[in-house]
Amino acid sequence: MIHETQGRRFMSEINVVPLVDVVLVLLVIFMVTAPLLYRGLDVDLPRTAANTIAPEERVVLTVTKRREIFLDKDAVSMDHLAAALEALKIRSPQISLYLRADRQVPYGVVVAVMDTVKRAGIERLGMVTEPAAETP
Repeated sequence: MIHETQGRRFMSEINVVPLVDVVLVLLVIFMVTAPLLYRGLDVDLPRTAANTIAPEERVVLTVTKRREIFLDKDAVSMDHLAAALEALKIRSPQISLYLRADRQVPYGVVVAVMDTVKRAGIERLGMVTEPAAETP
């Protein structure tokens, strides 16, 4: 839109061309430098036919507020939990177990489940929690 005042003409629109030029230059710079930031050192790695790093098996043990126990998605009674965990330990000695227990489950039940896990020989036991709400 152009206005005329006493013989002069004023433009009331913003010229965005210089802004677009700067943004495009910055985009090209970031596109070129971003892969270099995560690359690390260049080394020529040897090639092998066998995979030397085995993926870690992770199993989730869930205790619901009704005291039901699930090993991944399979329901397990407290009586059969030890046998199921020992079978997992034999199948995968370096197994990692993650315990998810409802906050309304009594403390004694959670401790009993953790004791069963330790007696089965599983050393890697993690507790799954949710992050606390931040207070201002």
